[in-house]
Amino acid sequence: MDAARDPVEDLRRIGFLLERAHEATYRVRAFRNAAAAISGREDLGRLAQTGELRRLKGVGDVTARCISESLAGQPPAYLVRLEDEAGGAPVTGPGSTAAGAELRAALRGDCHTHSDWSDGGSPIEEMAVTARDLGHSYVVLTDHSPRLTVANGLTADRLRHQLDIVAEINEQLAPFRILTGIEVDILDDGALDQQEELLAGLDLVLASVHSKLRMPAPEMTERMLTAVANPHVDVLGHCTGRMVTGGRKRPESQFDADAVFAACAEHGVAVEINSRPERLDPPKRLLRLALDAGCWLSIDSDAHAPGQLDWLAYGCERAVECEVPPERIVNTRPMDELLAWTQQ
Repeated sequence: MDAARDPVEDLRRIGFLLERAHEATYRVRAFRNAAAAISGREDLGRLAQTGELRRLKGVGDVTARCISESLAGQPPAYLVRLEDEAGGAPVTGPGSTAAGAELRAALRGDCHTHSDWSDGGSPIEEMAVTARDLGHSYVVLTDHSPRLTVANGLTADRLRHQLDIVAEINEQLAPFRILTGIEVDILDDGALDQQEELLAGLDLVLASVHSKLRMPAPEMTERMLTAVANPHVDVLGHCTGRMVTGGRKRPESQFDADAVFAACAEHGVAVEINSRPERLDPPKRLLRLALDAGCWLSIDSDAHAPGQLDWLAYGCERAVECEVPPERIVNTRPMDELLAWTQQ
């Protein structure tokens, strides 16, 4: 018999690949729950032999079969199929290029990620470990601010508590580092949805519009200009708010892009290239406009689950298509240089 594999790692890898493929959350959760259910158990071999794995809370027929295959020393058939479909490499879209892969390899970190403290699906440490395993040297944790209640946004007290947790995890993961951050809501008047003193102490602040996306262009322009001028803002997130796929399709918000990108260039605020397949924001015409305006760019995953951290390749392909030089992308910088930039 072949030596047993680690069934927990196999289940987690299946969850990762399902997330990367943008599969339904319930399907991903089944494998992650099963991994949690069997973690640390020493009786798995006996339970597999007696057919009792299914009795464990969180283990179903499919996950029990995967566990049994791992214990028998065979990669689960479910995992083999997913690996074959993924090609064993970071996710790529149609028309992926060597230049896109080269840019992806140049990224040192990810400046827009979420955990289960707001609307993400996994703990902070799991997101961080996955980012590290993907080759990052840092990841910025940017859970939502309080007004976005639908996303369980962080009050000031919860954010302070999160900062303590991040400090503890960083001690365990060094030299990899979780940078402290927030995706702060841009309010209707352009103010930011969190206390100034807290924003001042974070490593990176990403500001995004999440409400009243159909606001008339003059008002939206003024709203964005006010936010970009705030000295705490480092990155302007998914600037048009559009959704291009799925059941949540949404048109672009209307604003004076020339004025907003000129302000970003003036204030040293990076324009995000959001890599989520349903966003792909900004559109290429606006990405080229931001580049022409002299803006910095940040290629981010906007990941809400570990597998989604691998979506950066989508943003890299779009950056290459728009001829964005790597040196204009802030997260191609080593961590110390990124922090020096955000603290300017």
